[in-house]
Amino acid sequence: MVDKISFGSDNYAGVCAEVMDYFQEINKGHVSGYGEDPFTTNAIELFKKEFSTDIEVFFVYNGTGANTLSLEAMTQSYNSIISSDIAHIIIHEVTGPQKWTGCKFISLPNINGKINIAQIKNVYDEGVFWGRHTALPKVVSITQPTEYGTLYSIEEIKGIADYCHKNNMLLHMDGARISNACVALDCSFKQLTKDCGVDVLSFGATKNGLMFGDAVVFFNTDLALHFDYRQKQGLQLHSKMRFISGQFIPYLEKRLWEKNANWANKMCKKLAMLLNKNIPNCLIYLAETNQIFVKLPTKLIEELHKDFHFYVYQPKENIVRFVTSFDTKESDVDKFGERLSAIINNQ
Repeated sequence: MVDKISFGSDNYAGVCAEVMDYFQEINKGHVSGYGEDPFTTNAIELFKKEFSTDIEVFFVYNGTGANTLSLEAMTQSYNSIISSDIAHIIIHEVTGPQKWTGCKFISLPNINGKINIAQIKNVYDEGVFWGRHTALPKVVSITQPTEYGTLYSIEEIKGIADYCHKNNMLLHMDGARISNACVALDCSFKQLTKDCGVDVLSFGATKNGLMFGDAVVFFNTDLALHFDYRQKQGLQLHSKMRFISGQFIPYLEKRLWEKNANWANKMCKKLAMLLNKNIPNCLIYLAETNQIFVKLPTKLIEELHKDFHFYVYQPKENIVRFVTSFDTKESDVDKFGERLSAIINNQ
């Protein structure tokens, strides 16, 4: 257990009360396994209500599984997959996607966490120029919100999707914190994904109140063919599937996703305000969702670490990351602000 007030990660948070309570309902009696149960059926119907009836939905253990199997379903081993250089599939999934797909991964220098059409075009043009002597570009994978907490606009996503489809490529979205993005952009899940032309979405909710589990949502349903076999082969088919899928029932039905993400975003904006007030221009990127990155003096980092947990993201540059959660207490943010002011005033 972290014995300090934590701004370390939204993965550190527990399960939101409404989901935890619903486990009692999920736990009643005997039902069929491997997704052949009423909870999974109900959850899928709720996804269709949010996104569209013409989708396919599968539930997996975690985000790495969702990303890896999504990309595998979208590619052949002679393809390349394009993403930013800070994408989770590049940095934090221990080459799982590379191993499972057999594809070449091309990482582009991020601009405020994002990549753009001009960068993607350069990679595509080179791939086409060399023909069968190099990997054939097939998928662009973007993270929304980005690993820096910044956002692609709806127009940016539509533009990338259009470019992909005009050039026989596909668009994958890593939505580990997609609820935070929807709240920040004041849009629906459908507006941010299907309506933009996203082909496959890794839908994450563990960082926003669930115990565990992600959903893989296919808007391009042709890609879902035999995904149930990939799911089993890829070690992502839970025998007691209801305990993954059932969590999404209150999450979607009661709009917990919106309530939880809205609070996390709000607390992050307050944290950013306090930091900027005490140390003007310390924020590296805009505070758009529930993550901020800040450049702080070494001494200040050391003093703050005595009372608060957070990560030093880039030690050489003294850049730290703060993450707020659905259960972040406003009083904890206030305490941070008070401690920050006290340290600065006593220097």
